[in-house]
Amino acid sequence: MAEQKIIWTKIDEAPALATYSLFPIVKNFLKTAGVDIDQCDISLAARVISQFPERLREDQRIPDNLAALGELVKKPEANIIKLPNISASIPQLKATIEELQKKGFDLPDFPEDPQTDEEKEIAAKYATCLGSAVNPVLREGNSDRRAASAVKKFAQKNPHRLKPFSPDCKAYVAYMDSGDFYENEQSVIMDKDATLSIELNGKCLKTLEVEDKELVSSTFMSAKALRAFLAKTIEDAKEKGLLWSVHLKATMMKVSDPIIFGHAVSVFFKDVFEKYADEFEKLGVNPDLGIGDLLKKIEKSDKKDEIEAALKAVVEKGEPNIAMVDSDKGITNLHFSNDIIIDASMPPVIREGGKMWNKEGELQECVAVIPDRSYARMYSAMLEDCKENGQFDVATMGHVSNVGLMAKKAEEYGSHPFTFRCAEDGVMEVKDQDGNVLMSHKVEKGDIWRLYKAKDIAVKDWVRLAHERGKLTGDPIVFWLDSNRAHDSNLIKKVLEYLPEHLEKEPIEYHIMAPELAMKYTVKRSRAGLNTISVTGNVLRDYLTDLFPILELGTSAKMMSIVPLLAGGGLFETGAGGSAPKHVEQFLKESHLRWDSLGEFLALAESLRMIFNKTNDNKVKALCEALDKANEAYLDNNKAPGRKCGEPDNKASHFYLALYWADALANSDDKELAEKFASVAKALKENEQKILDELLAVEGKPSDIGGYFMPDDEKAEKAMRPSETLNKIIESIA
Repeated sequence: MAEQKIIWTKIDEAPALATYSLFPIVKNFLKTAGVDIDQCDISLAARVISQFPERLREDQRIPDNLAALGELVKKPEANIIKLPNISASIPQLKATIEELQKKGFDLPDFPEDPQTDEEKEIAAKYATCLGSAVNPVLREGNSDRRAASAVKKFAQKNPHRLKPFSPDCKAYVAYMDSGDFYENEQSVIMDKDATLSIELNGKCLKTLEVEDKELVSSTFMSAKALRAFLAKTIEDAKEKGLLWSVHLKATMMKVSDPIIFGHAVSVFFKDVFEKYADEFEKLGVNPDLGIGDLLKKIEKSDKKDEIEAALKAVVEKGEPNIAMVDSDKGITNLHFSNDIIIDASMPPVIREGGKMWNKEGELQECVAVIPDRSYARMYSAMLEDCKENGQFDVATMGHVSNVGLMAKKAEEYGSHPFTFRCAEDGVMEVKDQDGNVLMSHKVEKGDIWRLYKAKDIAVKDWVRLAHERGKLTGDPIVFWLDSNRAHDSNLIKKVLEYLPEHLEKEPIEYHIMAPELAMKYTVKRSRAGLNTISVTGNVLRDYLTDLFPILELGTSAKMMSIVPLLAGGGLFETGAGGSAPKHVEQFLKESHLRWDSLGEFLALAESLRMIFNKTNDNKVKALCEALDKANEAYLDNNKAPGRKCGEPDNKASHFYLALYWADALANSDDKELAEKFASVAKALKENEQKILDELLAVEGKPSDIGGYFMPDDEKAEKAMRPSETLNKIIESIA
């Protein structure tokens, strides 16, 4: 029997709801092969609760599960299926705290401007829950992200619709031409272990330990240049009649991008912020938190109606029109920073023919504002290609997979622990313990400065994995690295140091190109139906593995994300959760969940495959092969959840997975499993219509799950498992 245990992460929003339905099926199937699978709660709510055990009753406490998993991924037995979790912005964190407080958890309020030592301590604890808090802890390996062959073939046979670009399309991507992170970057490769200090005018802001051969880089963005750029794009959009939109990553780059977002808010609504400056200061309005937070802050102001009217007037005047997240509710592109996640917001711009939604609820050509050049030009290259060559053909376009550098917290989104808003004019320096200045920038008050790094062991493994994928597929690998960027230039040196030893054993086609050129090369191949492997740093890994899958497959949730851990274990990620909030909103309204769990199905198959490769357990092999067949049947029979209430949803898709999986096992070479699942498959087939009727009977009615960030398990399970017939069959599996 198999010895390893699988950990299934309990997380947030739509994938968490889906788990209430799917996990009992998985657990009962796996136990027949002696595979144990348990849930581990690393939801945002659980992570918040784990920070304050001393304030809570014993029955309310939740251990620091994330820290425990952080230790597990460093061991060879690690086998973790990681579902997409919330990368919390401050508004999301505050909403979570408020919900938990209402549930009776004695949690402190989030201190937006901590002054006392106690407030600073509370803020530091909450900071561990912000942004990309989970991924850096669990990703002790590099990323291998691709679509399964069956998934790609299904998408080509059943192409989703991409809207055409008009012949005179004026949409474009706007980015800074000076003063941005790209221009100001400096980088070093360490020649020894060292303790570095980050200093502003000689005052130490933070220290960090680095290793021999580690790549360390730093840069800054000028606040003045940023504001001038934003103002220029607004005027340009007005003159050209374009919709104005900003695209950032405030959830992951949780220090730098909220600041950039705040500048966008205060520049776009400049007249309002100037007119009510004194009132906003009195109320503690922080533009970094968006218009949504501003509206909450003015609730107690006697000028509430006046300010609301002034904000509305700017939007209604439409000079220029601003992109809307929800036209019906008046939620703009600047209401909440977590609503404009670039990897989720830019692909639809391409998909919709260079357009976004305006205040009238209509699609309008837009200017996509991405301030920093480092990656903006990549998006620009794709948009310009589409304007010249037309929309992609989903039925014929090639596949773009990715090998991403992310092990050991490599390039983790500008490394938020080392990102600062400069408190004064002067010089930011990075020094070693001997006082040698390694990097130096002349900055002004308000500028955004950040440091990021990549360990040599992570880079070396990344190069190995890229070569391995190229060897296995025969597709060219393309390192998206810009020799004109200091950081990328040093990465190129390491690639040219480590790749030759692999090429000597197995020659493959490889290229090193700046992102803009790599995009042009990749898109040209894609249009010709050819596959390409993108090999990127962590930020581009994140962006590209949403961009291409959304165009190719209709969603990034159908991608496999395999992380071979450095210690020998595996982390299997199940797709992106950018659309999860909208899915939950629909579910609460009408009990219909359109989340597609295909990513979970595929991850589970890879998890089982790893167990078999380590144990040679034939029952695990049978279970895995049957799941592969079930996944193919799920796709071939188009059993993905319907989008509309009244259509079979996520719950029904889980029923069909169970049916196809049981049927495949009933025909397995393993006689014991075949005998065991023959009756299960028979019962599922005979009761198909009855089960579907029971699942659909609950639709069209509101669903009470007892909380958004922390659902009541009993209520949520009842809502997601409404078929008694299906439940009895699954629980009968011995």
